[in-house]
Amino acid sequence: MYIDKPTSFTDYYELTMAQGYFLEGDREKKGVFDYFFRKVPFDGGYVVFTGLNDLLEALENFTFRDSELSYLKKEGFDSGFLNYLADFKFTGSLYSPKEGEVVFPNVPLIRVEGDLIETQLIETLLLNILNFQSLIATKASRMRYAAGEDATLLDFGLRRSQGLGGIHATRAAYIGGFDGTSNVYSSQQFGIPASGTMAHSWVQSFDDELEAFRTYARHFPDSTVLLVDTYNTLKSGLPNAITVAKELKEKGHSLKGIRLDSGDLAYLSKQSRKLLDNAGFTDVKIAASNQLDERVIASLKNQNSPIDIFGVGTRLVTGHNSPALDGVYKLSESGSEPKLKVSENIEKITLPGAKSVRRYLNGDGMYYADAIGMKQDDPFELIHHPTFPAKEVSLEGREFYPLLNEIMNNGEIKSRQVSISDSKEYCRESLAKLPREYKRFDNPHIYKVGVTPKLLTLRDQLLDQHKI
Repeated sequence: MYIDKPTSFTDYYELTMAQGYFLEGDREKKGVFDYFFRKVPFDGGYVVFTGLNDLLEALENFTFRDSELSYLKKEGFDSGFLNYLADFKFTGSLYSPKEGEVVFPNVPLIRVEGDLIETQLIETLLLNILNFQSLIATKASRMRYAAGEDATLLDFGLRRSQGLGGIHATRAAYIGGFDGTSNVYSSQQFGIPASGTMAHSWVQSFDDELEAFRTYARHFPDSTVLLVDTYNTLKSGLPNAITVAKELKEKGHSLKGIRLDSGDLAYLSKQSRKLLDNAGFTDVKIAASNQLDERVIASLKNQNSPIDIFGVGTRLVTGHNSPALDGVYKLSESGSEPKLKVSENIEKITLPGAKSVRRYLNGDGMYYADAIGMKQDDPFELIHHPTFPAKEVSLEGREFYPLLNEIMNNGEIKSRQVSISDSKEYCRESLAKLPREYKRFDNPHIYKVGVTPKLLTLRDQLLDQHKI
């Protein structure tokens, strides 16, 4: 398990609130929380929901060990509360979409039901896992969209990531559409294909470039990719790479590729392709790296750059230029009473009560709208815009599927979660059902998200009660 102490992976106030509930005798009081986000990162049109499997694994192991209890005792927590935590185990229920699902703002993506203490204690853990992995998977999917399905995308970001976040950035990037990684730890942990050849230091460590290339090819004759820009790409690197390609061919092997890591990638890739083709090496792949992101990749594709492999680092694993997904975790029911958070900004007023979500489809099976309603006895025939209720959409006659399904009951995962490859494939299928206008990088279309009249009425009634 990647989080050694999941109960310590939290904010201090989660523990103080939990102790407060305990001392007030609220151990059996029920709570319902919703996880959702309000704004799409990268000025985009969607988010890829990722991190579910890691969250479930952490919740399965959500217990307080002696070392954690000793720490809390030193911090002055109540002895009765600590005795309660000594036998604590998460026994709540979770409802969620599948990992890899394309999702949208203000839609409940996780509904957590359980006692108030346990549902409160998991807040930070849940937000950390889902917010980060969903952010990076979304970034990766945008790069896949820019590169097209035929190009290879490789994650080179571990050295530029924020500490250990690089481990799960790689996992999320793979689900979002990447093909492999240079990150050995994540390759081992998650079964992601590993890839990597040489750095400039390899070339520099030899007396000349050709000797460096020949030595590498001698040791790795069936997987040689040569970095050709250490000195001069077209006058030195490419000619030496072609020399080594000929020598490999004579020995029954083949040069797999060259890599460009600086300069005008569009120009250099075109010239490299010409030189390789003229020498008879039409199958040698061209890889490119150096500060790539979805917009740079799209520009290279628009210039017809013959790049086969894109190695992306910093701007993938850091979520450049949206460093965080603003996912939140809000109480929607306490005891049997629906709750909402009131704000002077109407966009931040939450939706009360335990809710269900349906995704509606167009006649061609493409995504059309998400409808949020009460968990029980709520007809989904019409939805209203949550901020501008006069805007409404009829749903009659449309196909739908439930977005929130029970994945954990009484602290037990209902069925073993799918593999990372299955999550990656589901992400691909989900993105294929999203119309192109929601995927464009500039001014993407806004997806329809609405609430049923019954839920809207409940929200307005509770708002009236809180008017001062």
